[in-house]
Amino acid sequence: MIKPKSDLTSVKKTIAEYFKRQVDVTVNLGRNKVLRYCGELSGVYPALFTVQPNDKNFLGKTSYSYAEVLCGNVKVKPREKAE
Repeated sequence: MIKPKSDLTSVKKTIAEYFKRQVDVTVNLGRNKVLRYCGELSGVYPALFTVQPNDKNFLGKTSYSYAEVLCGNVKVKPREKAE
């Protein structure tokens, strides 16, 4: 069993710090499929958080649970301002 480096509370705090900021999201879909996009972290809730992608063709939001971040299936990091 792999011991996690952090717990759910620290993951929630980290995600809450990115609220209303641009973030880079990496999602592991399995079978060597990875989805990467950038967007605005638009909602932070007790069980999940939502990201509004910057893509104009994408209608709606995507939502992820904090457990997905803890397990490593979803990675969220703040967007670099070097654009």
